[in-house]
Amino acid sequence: MEFRTIVDIQKPAFSIEPFEDIFFAGSCFANSIGRLFLADGFPAVVNPYGTMYNPASVLHTVSRWCAEETAAGRRRWPRVAFLTLGTNHVYRLKETGEIVDNCQKRPQSLFSEELLTIDECAGYLRQAIDMLREKNSSANVVLTVSPIRYRKYGYHESQLSKATLLLAIDKVLKSYSDAKTAYFPAYEIVQDELRDYRFYAADMLHPSEQAAAYIYQRLTEVYFSDAARHYLREWQPLKQALAHKPFNADSEEYKQFIAATHRKIEDIKEKYREVRGER
Repeated sequence: MEFRTIVDIQKPAFSIEPFEDIFFAGSCFANSIGRLFLADGFPAVVNPYGTMYNPASVLHTVSRWCAEETAAGRRRWPRVAFLTLGTNHVYRLKETGEIVDNCQKRPQSLFSEELLTIDECAGYLRQAIDMLREKNSSANVVLTVSPIRYRKYGYHESQLSKATLLLAIDKVLKSYSDAKTAYFPAYEIVQDELRDYRFYAADMLHPSEQAAAYIYQRLTEVYFSDAARHYLREWQPLKQALAHKPFNADSEEYKQFIAATHRKIEDIKEKYREVRGER
């Protein structure tokens, strides 16, 4: 007997490999998942200019990051990018008419609040995807909607906002026929699989660390290659070793323990470089 509904996750046309360079931009949910990738040794870039909630601000992040990395002479661009949307609400600076990413605690009277339409959201997403693929034609982009609810808009308005984002993503997916754009159902997993307040943080709005870990687990089951899942099994004891808090961090025994752990990490990195043919 099954007491919950399990969300089907469509397997993408690509797989995430060990030590894959991954780019994350978007809401605080992108921060949560991105940090889990970082904790597992992936060289991820996570919201380099802060948390972004709407498609226009996500585009701003992608544009600025691509420009700065190009100027810095980046040679290897991410093959996988996650763009996570939280809301279609945007704020324009009245003086210039530009959509701002952060009001920077300036008076509310300086800004006007607007709702992006489905077409506008889709347009910003397409621009962001195209920019990433200008840098790496093989870039795979995963779109997702943050499960975090926005109390300030009212819960009904929050649902309407999520619906707009979901419809915009569906429109974007239908406009790309190369199978390099995918949707990961983080929103649906929280709504349908984890529909219990024990999976929320104390504010009852943000998913808890346990919920984020579960979503990450579901993602690894479908999006990771066999080699990446095998790597995770090898990485876990080393991750636990690095997190160990010693009684005496200055002891010679602990220094040797840490040195041995780092040697094992380098050995694993070298092993999977060979798997990926990077030697």
